[in-house]
Amino acid sequence: MSLNVAVIAPGAMGSGVAARLTAHGVTVRTLLAGRSAATVARAREAGMTDAREEEIAGCDMILSIVPPAEALGLAERLAPALRQAPRKPLYVDCNAVDPGTVLRIAEVVEQAGGRFVDGGIIGPPPVPDSRNTRLYLSGAEAAAVAVLGEHGLSVVVQPGPVGAASAMKMSYAGITKGFTALGAAMMLAASRAGTVEPLIAEMKLSQPALLDWLTRQTPRMYSKAYRWVAEMEEIATFVGEDPAARDFYLAAARFYERIAADHGGQGSETAAMDAFCGAARA
Repeated sequence: MSLNVAVIAPGAMGSGVAARLTAHGVTVRTLLAGRSAATVARAREAGMTDAREEEIAGCDMILSIVPPAEALGLAERLAPALRQAPRKPLYVDCNAVDPGTVLRIAEVVEQAGGRFVDGGIIGPPPVPDSRNTRLYLSGAEAAAVAVLGEHGLSVVVQPGPVGAASAMKMSYAGITKGFTALGAAMMLAASRAGTVEPLIAEMKLSQPALLDWLTRQTPRMYSKAYRWVAEMEEIATFVGEDPAARDFYLAAARFYERIAADHGGQGSETAAMDAFCGAARA
């Protein structure tokens, strides 16, 4: 029996996931109404087909892959169609959100009659023959989604209830993206202070692996910074019992907000970071 999966939305990650699924015989649907020509083209290249909301609700699974701030809104948008669906799909929230947010999303889905699975994606958009992207799953229905492992995705069923996969994602992203913010901030501080060259020289001696990681990750961050704002805010909620950690991630959110504006505008700060990274690779 063929598998029908809805992937919303066809951004870089969503279209990457969809391309792996369609390459393995899965029918993938999405919502394209009101989307840009570039998004429509990306969806079609990944083998996705446009569908109405009631067709989305008729799929075997719905994978929600949207910016964190849109995760709850998508569930609320699809809830009426889920209520009307004669056969309820598995709704998998794959977004970088706090476990508390996941529980609110689960409540919306389950009140509409849907079945809910908590998910978290670690890694870049998946590509053929790569196992660097993993979909972590938790909750009572998680094993039912593990079938995607037979269709081109790397899937890990994590023990624990709804919220466990998101907690793992928050912890991982808090380290990687929090650390990227810290490193980028120090690149800018060294640029302002005129200490780029001695800093790079010392890091080449004492922290070569760290310098290599930072100079690879920082330029990749610019185009994603706008999405990482809400993710940092979700992580701030996740660590909320630790006020200092909460304030750190709220500050990281404001930092990414500024970098996103710079990337879309004057570009002076991204240029300074590019110069730092270029000097480190020289």
